[in-house]
Amino acid sequence: MGIQIAPSILSADFARLADEAVAVSNADWLHVDVMDNHFVPNLTLGMPVVESLAKATDKPLDCHLMIEDPDRWAPGYVEAGASSVTFHAEACRAPIRTAREIRAKGARAAMALKPATPIEPYEDLLSELDMILIMTVEPGFGGQKFLDVCVPKIRRTRELLDKHGLDLWIEIDGGVSAETIERCAEAGADVFVAGSAVYAADDPNAMVEQLRGLAEQAGAR
Repeated sequence: MGIQIAPSILSADFARLADEAVAVSNADWLHVDVMDNHFVPNLTLGMPVVESLAKATDKPLDCHLMIEDPDRWAPGYVEAGASSVTFHAEACRAPIRTAREIRAKGARAAMALKPATPIEPYEDLLSELDMILIMTVEPGFGGQKFLDVCVPKIRRTRELLDKHGLDLWIEIDGGVSAETIERCAEAGADVFVAGSAVYAADDPNAMVEQLRGLAEQAGAR
């Protein structure tokens, strides 16, 4: 598995989501930020929009649930068309059960960690997951500045995966740009969510390829 780029539609034009998906045809995933105005102080979109978007694009949808009670809602996002569903460790009461339910429905199961949440307490359940999402900003809003203090956690997560021989992806979300992606790739990340960096570019597809190239070069060092 090589470097993967997942543009976040949080930075896209919500009135033209199908067109915005076409604008990043070179991407590996479309990242969908689901926010409930409870777990995070913002309200975005939910299951009906995911279902409609899944019908409008052949890109796999990477749904990041920044919501309370993901144990209840996560399986429904698979049914709506998500190929990967991420729940937050800080919000999930039964992460193993939830991950197994997501996988049983045919999607990849992922767990997200806020910047201040360490990876080490979750070492024993990593085998139940397909991906770890490390937030490099506080969740809730797009366009935030990348938090360098999260880079050591990326490295420690990669070391834990290597220690147990696990083939999980490490995804980074928050402030990813041409200026920040290399240090994350060097630390061991391989999936990169980029919102404003991609959709604010004159050519979103060209930016996807630029980010991929930078991460591939850095990851090979």
